[in-house]
Formats: sequence, C-alpha cells, structure tokens
Amino acid sequence: MQRIAMLYDASQAVLSTFELDEVLQRILNIARTYFHLENVAILLLDKEKQELYPKIQIGWDAGQDDVRLALGHGLSGIAAQQKRPVYASDVKLDSRYIASAVGTRSELAIPLMVRDEVVGVLDCQSENPNHFGDDTIDLLTIFSTQASIALQNAQLYSLERRRARQLEAINAIARETTAVLDIKELLAKVCSLIQQEFRVSHVSVLLREEEDLVLRAHCGELTSGIPDGGRLPAGAGLWGRALSMGKTVIENDASNAPDYIGLYHETGSRMCIPLVSFGQTLGVLVLDHMRTGGFRVEETQPLESVADICATAIQNAHYVDRVKQLAYLDGLTGIFNRRYFEMRMAEEIERARRFHGGMAVIMADIDQFKVLNDEFGHLLGDEVLRQVSSLFHQQVRKIDVVCRYGGEEFAIVLSQTDASYAAAIAEKLRKAVESWQFPGVPRQVTISVGTAAYPYHGTTRDELVKAADAGLYAAKQAGRNRSRMTPFLSKSSGHSAGI
Repeated sequence: MQRIAMLYDASQAVLSTFELDEVLQRILNIARTYFHLENVAILLLDKEKQELYPKIQIGWDAGQDDVRLALGHGLSGIAAQQKRPVYASDVKLDSRYIASAVGTRSELAIPLMVRDEVVGVLDCQSENPNHFGDDTIDLLTIFSTQASIALQNAQLYSLERRRARQLEAINAIARETTAVLDIKELLAKVCSLIQQEFRVSHVSVLLREEEDLVLRAHCGELTSGIPDGGRLPAGAGLWGRALSMGKTVIENDASNAPDYIGLYHETGSRMCIPLVSFGQTLGVLVLDHMRTGGFRVEETQPLESVADICATAIQNAHYVDRVKQLAYLDGLTGIFNRRYFEMRMAEEIERARRFHGGMAVIMADIDQFKVLNDEFGHLLGDEVLRQVSSLFHQQVRKIDVVCRYGGEEFAIVLSQTDASYAAAIAEKLRKAVESWQFPGVPRQVTISVGTAAYPYHGTTRDELVKAADAGLYAAKQAGRNRSRMTPFLSKSSGHSAGI
C-alpha cells in the first residue's frame, strides 16, 4: 500500500502543471528521490530524424548533453524502437550499453508512450549493479505512463501557447505591412518583424528581376556573404527548389544539402517560402537558423501565412510604385520626364558628393526638328522622338537614366562616371542617331550634344545643366551634328581640358 500511495502522489505531482519545463523537472526529481537513483534523464524523440536527444538530465557526465541516439542504439534507443522497458543489470557485461556517466553499473530505459506512440524515454541509472528489481521496474513503468500523459499535455499546452503567439505575430505583421507602401521601407520592416516574432537567426527577401533573384532586404545576426542588391540565380539553391516546386522547402542541415548556396556564413538550417500573390511569383522569403534542426514542420503553416501577407503587401507596394512612376513618365516616348530628371540629378549629385565619386549629365537636341515637323508632319516627328529615345536607351547602361527634357531636347544622367566616359557616350549617341535610317524620313536626322561632369563643371544641378547647355549651344554654333564639352580646370592635373 505504501508503494501505491507513493505512486499516486508521484502521478498527482507530475499531472498538476502544464508547464513543460516544470513537468520534466518533476519527473526527474520524483524518479531520483522515490527510486534512489544517481542519474536520471528524459530523452525526447525527434520524429523527423528518428533520433533521441536528452531534454533534461541529472547526474550525467559533462559533454553528454549533446548526444543523439538513433532508434535501436543504446538501451534507450532499443526501448524506443521496441516500445518496452529494457534493463541491463550490469552494464559492464552488456554490449548494448552506451556510457553517459562513468559510475553507472545498472541502467533501465522505459519508453514514454501515448496511444502506442513513443514520445521519449525515461532513462534511469544506478551506481549499483542489479539495482532494479521486478517490483521497481513495474512501478517505474506505471509511473512512466502517467509521466507520458503529463508530458503530452504539457507539449500540447506549449504548442497552443506558441500558436497563440504566432497568431498575434501574424496579425501584428499584417497591421504593420498594410500601413507601409514604400517598397524599401516595407521590406526592411517585414524582415525585422519576422526575425523578432518568430525568433529565427536571419530573414531575407529575394525578389525576382528578369532571370535572377535580388537580395532586396535582410535582417538578423548572421554574417552576410553577399552585398545588398546582390544577384542570385533563380533556378539554383534551396530557393530555386522552392520556386520550381511551388512550395516551402526546409533543410535542417543546410550545408550538407547538395543544392545549398550560402547567403550567410553561420547558417545551420534554412527554410525557403515562395512569395506568391494572385498567382504571380514575386520571389522567396528565406529564413536561416544558426543551428541545425532549427525548423519544425509544424512551423510551416504560420510562416506561410506570413509569406502570403508579405507577398500581397509587396504587390501593393509595387503597384503604388508604378502609379508614382507614371507621374515621372513622358506620355509620348515612354521615357522619364523632366520632373524625374531633376529628382534623379539631385540623388546622383548627393551620391557623388558622399562617396567622393563622379557623375555627368548629357543634354541632346534633335537638329532642325521644327523643319522636320513642318516638312513631314507631326505624326512622323513624334515617331522620330520615340526612335531617338529608343536609340539612347540602347547605348547607355542600365544604371543611367534617359529623360525627355522638353520638346525635342533630351537629358541623360550618367551615374558613377567621369568626364572622359561621358564625352565618349555623347559621341556614341551622336553617331548612333546619325547612322540610323528613320522610316519615312528621306534625309538624315542628327543631334547636337553637350556634356558636363561633376565636380569639374559644377556641384549643383543648375550649374551642371547650365554647363551642359553651354556645350550643346557650342555644338549648334559649330554647325550641328557635334558633341561638345565646356572647358574646365582639371582638379587632378591642373590643366585645361575640353572637347
């Protein structure tokens, strides 16, 4: 009767709380105190890897906390595999024993089970051989049944609390993202919120651009291996697998995955979720954990909900960007207008000033355009403007900006460049137009071009435009179909230069 009363008290103790850590600690304390054990541990089952790992222990040697036992290995692994208690009365004579404490002489491993499903193992060790008699094994087996129920209840309670926190996090992210329409600010906020609310090591957003993915934003504690704005192949890596399959990909040992491509040096595990809005794939949400095994399958659904919210917010931000961009486009040619030119000039001058670099502006004017309009009509004149715009686009880099300044005049902002490169581009544009056969125009169309460079011709927008206009005027005065740059005093060599 005393043992039954003791078992009742022990069962009541472990079933009286839903806090997982407290349940685990009580199971250990009861097993150690009631059954006079030196070493006790609870190993939980990693279902995905089919391995046991120590969740909590008392009495094990230092360094044993990281051990992982495959099912069928060691007494605990055999107990979990066979779903029955396994006992070694003298571990020195038992080849199944895997040491966790030097002084151990006998070991009893009892599976923790709920509805015929193993959730873990209660591992009991003693420094005395033959420590566990049949009565003790029976009592510990009955106790482990109550401990299993308590453990399962605590895990369910923990899962429900985690889900409640995740729902709160999803709602918080939804509220925050709907209030932000600037794409750069939105992506930064998305990464920060997910990293904070879901406790991952790093969050990245890769967005599609042509055939590549571009790192548009990231936030976290890992060391980046590529710069912001870096391009990555859309068909490679774990993100490529996620895009091709159209679903979430988890790699809990990322470095050993054959298609793994590193973004961050310390990544142990990775989750990639496609960002899809209204059937359009915008990119990939990439989550990195510093440790291996950082992601559980049950976490997929809430994170996919977050990805859907983010995709919709990104699509909305793109739409707002397009609407804004329309205000900066010329209706006839489809290129940027003067308003955008002035804004971009200010940005490039500030960039050049901050990083001690260079930039340039080109002003180009179609020669005798009024005569062409009068002779061949405005419809043909409009087509000439469109084709000149297209020619300019083909001759400059993607980072450069072609604008219609007004009438038949164009302005081109050349980013991160110097005077000699700008002069070469001006001449390249002139030759491209000169050699082009414009449909419906029986005579040659030419342009005159003026160029100015920061900081040699000025350090403000007005100074640079004035200098480029002066070059354009000089080209006209010299007979048209020419490119000219106003002379300037070279700051590096101290001599005059000009074209």
